[in-house]
Amino acid sequence: MEYAILFLPLLASIISGFFGKIIGDRFSELITSLLVSISAILSIIIFYQVLANGYENNLIVTTWLNSGSLNVNWSIKIDTLSSVMLLVVTFISALVHIYSIGYMSNDPHKPRFMAYLSLFTFSMLTLVTSDNFLQLFFGWEGVGLCSYFLIGFWYKKDSANSAAIKAFLVNRVGDFGFALGIFLIFYLFGNINYTEVFNQIPIIKEQEISILGIKFNAINLICTLLFIGAMGKSAQILLHTWLPDAMEGPTPVSALIHAATMVTAGVFLVVRCSPIFEYSEFALSLVTVVGMITAIFAASVALVQNDIKKIIAYSTCSQLGYMFFAAGVGAYNVAMFHLFTHAFFKALLFLGSGSVIHAFKDEQDITKMGGVWKKLPYTYAFMVIGTLALTGFPFLSGYYSKDAIIEFAYLRGNAAGYWAATIGVFTALLTSIYSWRLIFKTFHGNYNNKNLEITNIHESSPVILIPLFILSIGAISSGFIFKDLFIGYEKTYIFWRDSILFLEPLSKDHPPNWFIFLTPALVLLSIPLSYYLFLKNIKITEELVNMNKPIYNFLKNKWYFDELYEFTLINPAKKIGLFFWKKIDLAFIDRFGPDGISNLIKNFSFKAVKFQSGFIYQYAFVMLIGFSLFLTLLIIN
Repeated sequence: MEYAILFLPLLASIISGFFGKIIGDRFSELITSLLVSISAILSIIIFYQVLANGYENNLIVTTWLNSGSLNVNWSIKIDTLSSVMLLVVTFISALVHIYSIGYMSNDPHKPRFMAYLSLFTFSMLTLVTSDNFLQLFFGWEGVGLCSYFLIGFWYKKDSANSAAIKAFLVNRVGDFGFALGIFLIFYLFGNINYTEVFNQIPIIKEQEISILGIKFNAINLICTLLFIGAMGKSAQILLHTWLPDAMEGPTPVSALIHAATMVTAGVFLVVRCSPIFEYSEFALSLVTVVGMITAIFAASVALVQNDIKKIIAYSTCSQLGYMFFAAGVGAYNVAMFHLFTHAFFKALLFLGSGSVIHAFKDEQDITKMGGVWKKLPYTYAFMVIGTLALTGFPFLSGYYSKDAIIEFAYLRGNAAGYWAATIGVFTALLTSIYSWRLIFKTFHGNYNNKNLEITNIHESSPVILIPLFILSIGAISSGFIFKDLFIGYEKTYIFWRDSILFLEPLSKDHPPNWFIFLTPALVLLSIPLSYYLFLKNIKITEELVNMNKPIYNFLKNKWYFDELYEFTLINPAKKIGLFFWKKIDLAFIDRFGPDGISNLIKNFSFKAVKFQSGFIYQYAFVMLIGFSLFLTLLIIN
């Protein structure tokens, strides 16, 4: 069963990728959707076995390295953590595959697209089922490569190519740190298997390592390097700039990247390595600070964006910040709970936005929409459900997981926890405001599209709506059903077993009642506030923007991170490259190297050609000179 879960998506990718032209578009769509759906069904069975029977296993697929004490296998590790990820990845991927049949119906390259989706799924499954850092890194790079393929799928668009390259390069920065972390682990432990490494961590918790004469605590350095890798994959601040541009890919790609693969890999890495992070107070504080800054940064930027997909993309960035600061305060189980519920409502929002874009003939600007909730009743209903879940509306999935993060941060009882809780509450308010802004501007008010008559707006086909319906069920119920299992004090330790390490026991206390009701109250109050600002009295919003133009421009330009990187890194790198190209490569190396030698031979050839005149007396003269030189050499010797 485990082998089927892992390799059915790979088989689907091979069939569609290599034989798509032979079997045709429709069969490619059906075979990839079918095989990934079977993988999803088997993942549900595995999850149930883990839940009901405490099932654990570690199947060896093959041996990768066997040298001395180093023995690295390609394994399928099944425990609670990997079973949760299997369920999320395969279930969301199966729905995205089915959705793509309708959404990509007019694309001429459907087999290639479906092959990339299935390969993406296989890479993520390889990552989450690893029992060692080498296999983890293989899957890590696999999802990075597939994201490059999918973001740049429409390769004839310059913006898509640029976005794909940007995603690939920014992730290389994080991956470089991640690779250094793995090298350091091998240097210290002589092994990269999880079990052997985690068992030795307590032994070296005080060990220091010297780099360039500077001493570092070994565990602090390992965790920092691993977290740099997580920052790149999960688009945390400083390494986040690729994520909004990734919207250049087809909408199903955005849903898969943001809900189930790629960005969740960083959170998974930190939780999987909880036996290391628990021994590094510095690393946990770093994770907390980066997470809470990312949460408020992305939420503030989303307030002023007009691209429907970019608003939801920044929402993902913000929610990932929540997950990281949950892990930073030691609530790894709560981070995973939010990852689990987030998969449903974020996939719902992205696929719902795809339905809107499909109806508007590829228009993504919400200021050019409006007044279509009656024309798109099902899409509207699903988008509202996703929005309610995202904002943490009482008793939907996001309410249980997001509020739990804020409460656990508060109960941490230290300065980092209080700061994280405060920022978490404020970010929840911003999240609700920008989410309802999206709903009101997209579906309510006046119809603002001048290029498309409202009579041409129509609801999507069932193959698009059915995945939305299934996801809406998860967005409504997943929090309530699984809250006791994931974060309930009595069942949590039994459920997670050894897949997560808690050095400090989870608190049994509850925050004050006023704090418990604070976030839901702000979420509820934000709905009429957003209605008033973005629908009822738009002039006030425009006046507020004009009064605070510098702040608006600061947010509109995404805190000027792209401009900062352009000025400090990209332009200097281009200038250095041009200098080496023109002054070193062309003027020196090429001039005196290959170009110089080729010019010398060419000039000599031109001179030699002149001797080939066809006149016998010239040939005799050359022969005479040659014979004279030959005699001279004989006499000298």
